[in-house]
Formats: sequence, C-alpha cells, structure tokens
Amino acid sequence: MEVSTIALIIMGVMLILYMTERIPIATTSILACIALAVFGVIPMTTAFAGFGNDMVYLIVGMVIVGNALFETGVAKVIGEKIINVVGTNEKVFIVAIIAVTTVISLFMNNSATAALMLPIAASAIAASKGKLLKKNTFLMVGIAVCVGGGITLVGSPPQLIAQGFLIEGGHEPMSFFEVGKFGIPMLILLIVFFLTIGMKLQKKIFNFPEIESEVAKSNASSESPKSTARMVISLGILVFCIIGFITGLWSMGVVAMTGAALSVVTGCISQKRVFEKMDWTTVVIMGCSFGFAAGLDQSGAGRMIATGMINILGENLNLWLLLAALTLVSMVMTNFMSSTAAASILVPIAGLAAIEVGFDVKAAVMIVAVATNIGYATPVSTPPITMTLSGGYRFMDYVKLGGLFNVLAFILVVTLIPFVFGI
Repeated sequence: MEVSTIALIIMGVMLILYMTERIPIATTSILACIALAVFGVIPMTTAFAGFGNDMVYLIVGMVIVGNALFETGVAKVIGEKIINVVGTNEKVFIVAIIAVTTVISLFMNNSATAALMLPIAASAIAASKGKLLKKNTFLMVGIAVCVGGGITLVGSPPQLIAQGFLIEGGHEPMSFFEVGKFGIPMLILLIVFFLTIGMKLQKKIFNFPEIESEVAKSNASSESPKSTARMVISLGILVFCIIGFITGLWSMGVVAMTGAALSVVTGCISQKRVFEKMDWTTVVIMGCSFGFAAGLDQSGAGRMIATGMINILGENLNLWLLLAALTLVSMVMTNFMSSTAAASILVPIAGLAAIEVGFDVKAAVMIVAVATNIGYATPVSTPPITMTLSGGYRFMDYVKLGGLFNVLAFILVVTLIPFVFGI
C-alpha cells in the first residue's frame, strides 16, 4: 500500500476519533503522529518535530504572559476599561472585539494577534461579572483573526506565499489590499453572522458549565489586593511582547518565551501556577498538527487530494469552475493542516494548473491565498483557531459553529469570484 493511501487512512481514523471524542483529542493527536511514524509515512523525528516549532513556543509563552496578567490584577484593570467603554451588551461587545481584532490582524501575524487578543478578551469577560462568557467569545475571536489577516497582503502567510510564486514566475503581483476584495465582505459576513444566527447557535450548542465557573474564579482571584509594582511589570512585559511581534527583531516564539521567563523571574506568576494554568491540550494539538501536515505533504497525500479534485472537473473546466474547485480544496485542506502548509502545497499546483489550461495565473494563486484563510471547522486547522481551545470547546463545537460559517464563507467567495476577476 502506498504511503499516501496510508496517510489518508490515518487521517480518516483520526477525524472519526476527533468527532466521537471516545479518546481525548490530545491523545488522539499523539496516536496519529505515532501511526504516521510506525507505518513509515514520515520518520518519528518528523512526526513530533512540531513541538520544536516556533508557533508552539508562541502559544506557551503567551499563555504564561496572559495568566500573569490575571495573577497580578492587570487583567481586571484592562477588562474594566474595555467594559467601561463598550459596556456588557453582548452585541456591542461582539462588534467592538471583532473590530479591534481585525485592525490588529491587518498588519500583525495571525498567531501573534490571537495570542494577544485572547487574553484581552478574557480580561474583559472577567470584568463583566458573568454577563459575557468565554464560550461565546473565544472562537469568534479566532475566526476574526483569520478573517482580518485575509484582508491585506501581509496579514497572513498564504498571501506572502502566493505573492512569492507570482513574482518568481514573472506574473503580475497582488497589490497590498487586493485580497481585501474578498476579505472585507468576509468581515461583514462575520459580524452579521455572530450578531444573528451565530449568537443563537452558541447559546444552544455551547452548554458546558465549566466556562462560567472559570470566569467566576478569575473575578474572585482579582479581588484580592495586588502589588502595584508587579502590575506595572506585567503590563510592561505585555508591551514588550507586542513590540517584539511588530518589529520582528526576534522570532515570535523567542519573544513570547522571553516574556514568559520574565513573568516568572519578576514574581508576576509562580512556576507552580505556570504549570497549573497551562493549557496542555492546545499545546499538544498544536505540536502534533505539524506532524499531520508533514504526513500529508511528504507522503504526497495532499497533492493527491488537490490534483484529484481538479482532474474530476475534466473537459468542462472553465476559469470560474477552476477557481471554485481550488476554493473548496483549499478550504478542506486548511481544516486539517495549517494555512501556511496548505498554501505551500496548493499555490504551485494552482499556478501550474492555470498555466497548463491557459487561465489567469494570478487569479488561481490569489484564490488559494484567500481560501486557505477560511478553515474554521476543526481545532487543528490553523494556530489562531487552535488557540481558542482554551475556551473549553469540544471538537464537534467547531464543526457545528465554525463549520456553518465555513460553508457561508465558501458560498460568499465563489459568489464573488466573477465580480472580482471579471469572469
């Protein structure tokens, strides 16, 4: 049996276990990586190499920095300031938090934006005294990061991968806001969705009570007297991380882990509390997700899926149909591997396919960049979505809510294709 087939079987079993949750999803992730190695799809070192990836350290570091904000009382102050401005009306809060997230994600890496915005959202939720909830906010923030990152050329890695392919091949490059022709309508759809059907679905689907108790604990812990000096230090560490993310002087993982180390050294959070409060499920799933991507890539399974779906179109192929198919393939693949990995696989395939049939190369490559930013139906899709696991969600919560928005996003993109590209 070919390794590509083995990889697809392993991913299929993994998906079933994710959906049923008969085994904890972190354990399923580890078992999937072991299976990829045992059956010879990828070496064991590659299967677990993701735990050395910069994104894992970004998550670990920023979880510690965020928890330090709660420990020192800074989170309570920030949260109260936000609540004082926007109030506790859920609809106003939704618009405000999506707007802030979007603005930041226009120019900052998606993962860094999520690492910054989730603690800020948590602090506002804590200050609302139970009127706002993590379970109704975190996934929304993760999706907003992805949508905002898909509005500018530098907002997310897929755009840069696509731009590099175009420039290297001598094709017309994308302008800075060109992907925004899809991204801005997507943002409008996101706001409308979470103000209407999304809000109703969250209250119906997310019925786990532990999130409310967690918020209550956060509020309670913030009531005790805090050291002003440590509050200033903790806030300073957060500012240091933001500056580090923006300037790119060091990698994001180095910046985040430096901030984490400073939080412990300065006494903003104890080492014991670091281990108690760490979201280990998110860390494990994120580390393993790079093994999944490597398995799909190195085995050829990813390319087999992509080229197979395009070949199905056969003789009836036209530019709109090609772009719609690329949108579907990109969206599906990015729900099971990072948007960066999916774009790395699909951009060359899309570009070469367009050249072969004489279609617009820029349109084909651009649509892959757009569509690899719309994977919200699983927690293993891309780092900003994986980070939202700290909200307490289960796998099927992503399928039910994120999956519905995925479908709406797909419909929007394929509807806009003729207008954006003049087909």
